Amino acid sequence: MSEIDFSIERLSESAIVISFGKQIHPRILQKVRSLSNYIEEHRFQGFIELVPSFASVTIFFDPMKIKMTAVRVLLEETVKGLKLEHQVERREIVIPVCYGGELGPDLTLVAKHNHLTAEEVIEIHSNSSYLVYMIGFAPGFPYLGGLSERIHTPRKEVPRLGMPAGSVGIGGSQTGIYPISTPGGWQIIGKTPFELFRPHHQFPSLLQAGDTVRFQPISRERYEEYKEERG
Repeated sequence: MSEIDFSIERLSESAIVISFGKQIHPRILQKVRSLSNYIEEHRFQGFIELVPSFASVTIFFDPMKIKMTAVRVLLEETVKGLKLEHQVERREIVIPVCYGGELGPDLTLVAKHNHLTAEEVIEIHSNSSYLVYMIGFAPGFPYLGGLSERIHTPRKEVPRLGMPAGSVGIGGSQTGIYPISTPGGWQIIGKTPFELFRPHHQFPSLLQAGDTVRFQPISRERYEEYKEERG
C-alpha cells in the first residue's frame, strides 16, 4: 500500500475528524493507532478525548482553551510527522470457543449458506488470525478483520432480542464477540467462556484496537471448566 492520504474536517465547534479514507486495511489501522497513541502521550492544551475507528480519529477539545485553527494546524503537522515504526507492539490473544450446539445455534446455517460442513466452518474460522480494528457498538465489542470469504454470511433479517455475553458470531464479512447480553443480528456459531468486558478492571475491555485474535476450539466440557475456573 502506497503513502496514506488523509483529510482533516470540522465535526463541530469542539471536534475535528482526521480521516485516512474509507478502506479497511491493516496499515490504515496502524496509522490510526499511531496517531491516537501519540496524541494521548502528547496532549495539547484544551484536549478532552479522542475516538478512533476503522480509518479515522475524532478529537474533542475545549474551544475556550484553544482555537479550531490552532488544533487543525497542530494535527496536520502531527500526522505528517508520524512514523509507523513508533507503533506499539501488537498483542496476540487466544480466545477459546465452544462451537455449535446450543452455544452456536447458527453454525449449521452458516455451513449451509456456504456449502460447507459444520466441521469445515469451525476449521476455517479457527485457523485464521484476526485483527481488532475497533471497539464498539457495545462496550468491549471487537470488530475483527480477516474473516475468510469462504464463511461470509449475511446478518439476520430480524435480529435476536438477546445475544448472551460471549457469543461468537459472523456478520457479513466480519466476525466478532458479544461482550454483554444485547440484541443483535449476527449469526452465532459458538461461545467463549472469557469475559470480554470487565467493568471493574482498570482496562475494562479485554481486547483493544490493534490486537490480533485467534480462536481455539474447545469441547463443551472444557467450556464449563473454564467457566468454573474464572468464577
